[in-house]
Amino acid sequence: MSEADAYKSGFAALIGRPNVGKSTLMNQLIGQKIAITSNKPQTTRNRIQTVLTLPQGQIVFLDTPGIHKAKNKLGDYMVNVAQRTLNEVDVILWLVEPTNYIGAGERHIIEQLKRTKTPVILVINKVDTVKRAEILSFIDTYRKEFDFQEIVPVSALKGDNTDTLVQCILQYLPYGDAFYDEDTITDQPMRQIVSELIREKALRLLSEEIPHGIAVSIESMKKRGKIWDIEATIVCEKDSHKGIVIGKGGQMLKKIGSAARPEIEDLLQGKANLQLWVKVKKDWRDSDFLLKNFGYHPKDASGGE
Repeated sequence: MSEADAYKSGFAALIGRPNVGKSTLMNQLIGQKIAITSNKPQTTRNRIQTVLTLPQGQIVFLDTPGIHKAKNKLGDYMVNVAQRTLNEVDVILWLVEPTNYIGAGERHIIEQLKRTKTPVILVINKVDTVKRAEILSFIDTYRKEFDFQEIVPVSALKGDNTDTLVQCILQYLPYGDAFYDEDTITDQPMRQIVSELIREKALRLLSEEIPHGIAVSIESMKKRGKIWDIEATIVCEKDSHKGIVIGKGGQMLKKIGSAARPEIEDLLQGKANLQLWVKVKKDWRDSDFLLKNFGYHPKDASGGE
């Protein structure tokens, strides 16, 4: 087999309970921040596609929304996207916490995995938070529940053992040409990534009851020499939330903008003139029209048009 014929390319889905570190792992593997991270669950709402190109192959990662029980149309959309992805990829990476306790959420995912023929790699994340001697018992606990192709302990935060994980993934990809140019990192439009970076900062800075009720819409994004003029609207569901998002004297809105600006400038490789606004759209998470307007496509997620 020639070197060209030995090239591999395929799709790997990252699944797992909310807040297990899927976005952190994907950002670590591709070496750039694309997916937002937060200590609040259900941070990822869309199926984010990123690309890792290596001399021996190309891995297209799909970071799916966390699998959970839906409470509204946005929740339905997120769950449908995650479940549909399982049958569309070459290999599934299931991320779990380092523990011997397998809860109802994990058992729900195991049932989903039993319905697919796609190879599954179990990734035990956050191993930097436990003693090394304990890891073998965690591996043993999960091995009894499902026939995994591989079990790989990693620390997504520190990058520990991620090279081993990449080599494991390549084993299960088909031979073939790359899907993307070697300089492609994501299929996400820049506007989408900028809106997500702003939403990430809002998630981190706002109080617990608000984050799931917010979305960020980029109203305009224009380049002026080396400066990007960006106008974005943070949308919340309640009038009472609007005041909290703005903060006393506009202080919270300024904090969100100040926190987001450096990462946006890093992404765009230029200065960002960021203007933030706040609007109330009641019950937007149950409106098909508004969900589509914010970049979530419920019909697409359920296999429709």
